Amino acid sequence: MARASERLSLLPRTGTERPDIADPPVRFLVLTGFPYLLVYDAESDPPLILRIIHGARDLPGTLGE
Repeated sequence: MARASERLSLLPRTGTERPDIADPPVRFLVLTGFPYLLVYDAESDPPLILRIIHGARDLPGTLGE
């Protein structure tokens, strides 16, 4: 998690936009080696992590809460 946070601080647009799930500037970053996604605001300075969510969850349903 710490490495992912550092990576986001250097390259905030490294994650993937998913406009079908969340409006930009929200992006998703897979945590390598873990079944989790970081959901973050890429336009905040520094990038703001909004959620850490398991990749098997119903993303549109969970993020719509």
